Amino acid sequence: MSDRTKTITWQDPMIGAKAMTALSGLDYMRALLAGEYPPPPILEVMNLHLESVEVGTVTFTAQPDESHYNPIGAVHGGFACTVLDSVAGCAVQTTLPLGFGYTSLEIKVNYLAGITATTGPLTAVGTVIKPGKRVAFAEGVLTDSSGKVVATASSTLLVFPIPPQAG
Repeated sequence: MSDRTKTITWQDPMIGAKAMTALSGLDYMRALLAGEYPPPPILEVMNLHLESVEVGTVTFTAQPDESHYNPIGAVHGGFACTVLDSVAGCAVQTTLPLGFGYTSLEIKVNYLAGITATTGPLTAVGTVIKPGKRVAFAEGVLTDSSGKVVATASSTLLVFPIPPQAG
């Protein structure tokens, strides 16, 4: 056996969560992109990087590695699902007014090609199909470095008021 090590470091996730109560979803995502708030820990765990933010769309890059492997020696499907869930949710967030958040209700993923540590960087684009005051709909597309689509997703998200943060 040959041991491998991966160290994950993150900052307090509540810094950004508290900031969300004072900003629109678009302003928060833009501030996150600008580095004004620490990235959510899931980005570090999954090796994701926010690349661009516009109203109704976000782009992330993702770098799969061996720590994402399943028992058959390929990147686990949950990696692609998590990346697509993230871009769909963040795209919806860009459409939300001050004081509102979201959570995933449902996601359907289509896996079109395998992913390994040698696949290289992936690009994930999330796009809002229909914003809403209670429910929003978004799609995500995950492509490899050559532009080949490796997975797609459609997502339904619940929109809700964020309770004020104490303290």
